Amino acid sequence: MNPSMLNQARELKARLAQAQKELDNVLVEGNAGRGAVKIVMNGQQKVKSVEISPQVIEPAKPEKLEELVLKAIADATNRSQKATAKHMKGITGGLKLPGLF
Repeated sequence: MNPSMLNQARELKARLAQAQKELDNVLVEGNAGRGAVKIVMNGQQKVKSVEISPQVIEPAKPEKLEELVLKAIADATNRSQKATAKHMKGITGGLKLPGLF
């Protein structure tokens, strides 16, 4: 491998490491049930908080709340993945690198 390519690879690796750190601070919110369940997730797809409105808590129907939580997590994950892809596109110049997004 020529020295120029090696330097470019090192630079890209450093930029990707920095981008991964920055993604810890990218927050998105997913919700379900018209905002009755809210999930905040970062760009690393880690859940940071869960908020559940008392109006949707029905002890006799736990499956309803379970469904709302799953929908809110799916929404937050989708939004997080989009934010991550947008953030990483600027770093990688649009290259599709496996395992990054």
